[in-house]
Amino acid sequence: MPENQQTDTTDRDLTFWEHLGELRVTFLRIIVTLFVFAFAFFMGMRWLFDNVILWPCNADFPLYSLLSFMSGDGEWLPDLSDSSFSVSLINIKLGTQLMTHFSASFYLAIVFAFPIIIYQLWQFIAPGLYPHERRGARKAFFFGNLMFYLGTTLGYFIVFPLALRFLSEYQLSDSIDNMLTLDSYMDSFYSTIFAIGIVFELPLLAWMLGHMRLINRRFFTKYRKYAIFALLVLSAIITPTSDILTLFIVFIPLYALWEMSRLLVPKPEPSEHDETTPQ
Repeated sequence: MPENQQTDTTDRDLTFWEHLGELRVTFLRIIVTLFVFAFAFFMGMRWLFDNVILWPCNADFPLYSLLSFMSGDGEWLPDLSDSSFSVSLINIKLGTQLMTHFSASFYLAIVFAFPIIIYQLWQFIAPGLYPHERRGARKAFFFGNLMFYLGTTLGYFIVFPLALRFLSEYQLSDSIDNMLTLDSYMDSFYSTIFAIGIVFELPLLAWMLGHMRLINRRFFTKYRKYAIFALLVLSAIITPTSDILTLFIVFIPLYALWEMSRLLVPKPEPSEHDETTPQ
């Protein structure tokens, strides 16, 4: 018997309590990893807050310069040609700034430690997989991390700044001044960026379900019109604005992910062609 098969057999023969002990060690490693990253971000949070988290509040943010030719009406479309744009935040609750210091450190730790966390989980699962399953899982590991960071990058550099410009400048009445709180800003920052990062894992989910023979390409063809409606609703939920520009900036890559996911799943078997649906 080959050595790798012997290893697999040994790992598969572990008792329930031994597996539970391995899982406990894995979670401890993940917690330690998050603590180390969070501590590092906590120590440098003042610089990160001014230069990264609050960067979209300033007119020198790259997206604003890139789209400076767009002079919106200021009501339904943000006026990106306004070089004097700036957003000032206020704090109205005692302790909010300290809690934000902690929460921002934790969220940044999750983002930057994401590959290490997934790798730790992989180390726990890998011994129970066959060699061909491990090769597929390695590809999924790389692809999943790549898509997550593409999603968070899109959220930070495009979606959130556009949402901020619209919401911070929109006025129901000229007699009402916008005063944005720290809580409001951070809630939108977290939800927009991390939600898009998670949604960008859709191709990985489709790939996994396809290799489990739970879906095939006919699924994407059959339910395309329902997916378009669902993705429009999801885009509206992710973007906290009501302007069409920001909505479609989110919807277009989400729909592209849907079509990409279709290419990652196997074609239906010949016996499954009971309908003349184009593939």
